Amino acid sequence: MLSKIKFSNFYSFYDETEICFEISKKPSSSYFDFHTSDGTRLNKVISIIGPNGSGKTQLLRPLAFISWFISRSYQNSEPESKIPFTCHKLFTDEPTTIELEFHIGLERYRYKLIITTKEVIYESLHKKTSHLYSYIFIRERKGDKYSFKQQGFGFNKNIAENKIRGNSSIIAAAHSHDSEYATKIANYFKDYSSNVRVSGRDNYHEGALLESAEYFKTNKQIHNKAIELICDLDLGLSSIDLIEAKRVDQNGNEEEFALPVGIHSSDKGKFSLPFFEESSGTKSAYVLLRDILPILESGGVVIFDELDNDLHPHMVEKIIELFKFEYSNPHNAQLIFSCHTPEILNILKKHQVYLVEKDNLCSETWRLDEVKGLRSDDNIYAKYMAGALSAIPNL
Repeated sequence: MLSKIKFSNFYSFYDETEICFEISKKPSSSYFDFHTSDGTRLNKVISIIGPNGSGKTQLLRPLAFISWFISRSYQNSEPESKIPFTCHKLFTDEPTTIELEFHIGLERYRYKLIITTKEVIYESLHKKTSHLYSYIFIRERKGDKYSFKQQGFGFNKNIAENKIRGNSSIIAAAHSHDSEYATKIANYFKDYSSNVRVSGRDNYHEGALLESAEYFKTNKQIHNKAIELICDLDLGLSSIDLIEAKRVDQNGNEEEFALPVGIHSSDKGKFSLPFFEESSGTKSAYVLLRDILPILESGGVVIFDELDNDLHPHMVEKIIELFKFEYSNPHNAQLIFSCHTPEILNILKKHQVYLVEKDNLCSETWRLDEVKGLRSDDNIYAKYMAGALSAIPNL
């Protein structure tokens, strides 16, 4: 479970910025929060709202980046390639810092990373013991070499200092070398699902529809949940079938693939329609559920930019509610998302909403429970629409 992330000099955010899932004792309990084994109270859902160009996507990127960097950077990058992120355009000569606190089972960890686009300057993992954090490893660039010290991490010191390239995480590298401790950490971050990529948001495309169908083909139980939800969202569907279809690949070879087909029925009759001919909202919901339902099944974090893209506000509310109850979210999976639907302010509490705006070419964000004078029983939607909370388009 994710507690908080702090970062600086990352894309349009220069000053130290924090996204915090932790909640104080003051707000009343709700189905949208839960307690960890050490008593920390965490949000299950956080929404990010702000005008176009304010930095909503950039606020999600640190989480998407760090999940990739820790779990896959050693396997999925070339020795001389740059680390795939961008610091603030006005401060390219300064390093970027990211710090993350998270829970795995009964254990709480703190991970810190200082990087440039060329290499890791500093990387460490600490575990909470009593009231303090004790280091598991510390990796630091000193001159043209790395120093590495560890306590129970179980990775060869010589390899860590001399064989692991500077553009990858030592956790990802140790995971590839079968370090049991590193594998535990890497597997936690593999359970982060995101539509945010290096180039920005991963927009809907027809290939994603077929990829989702292939996943659902081998995960029928999850597919049945997706069918139930989509049909409940009143999209004119009574069911969804997966049929075997054939196509010719780039080499001229014939191959089979799973094609989703919508079943439409009423008292007037029944017909089927390939999903390529369904509405944008129906197709987007199908792909979205492929990303969300597996995380709800196993636990993890969903990072989604523009959750409301092509979806009606009532449909967005239905998606959010999947994270609310134990029967649909048994492992307390978490969702952080951006959207352009201010009606979300009628659903969530002020400690579940971050507003974003840009000032003097730098993005900044704040959680609504940090706003002085804003009461829990205030009509937050009305105040936002009236401009009292800022972070609205200046038209």
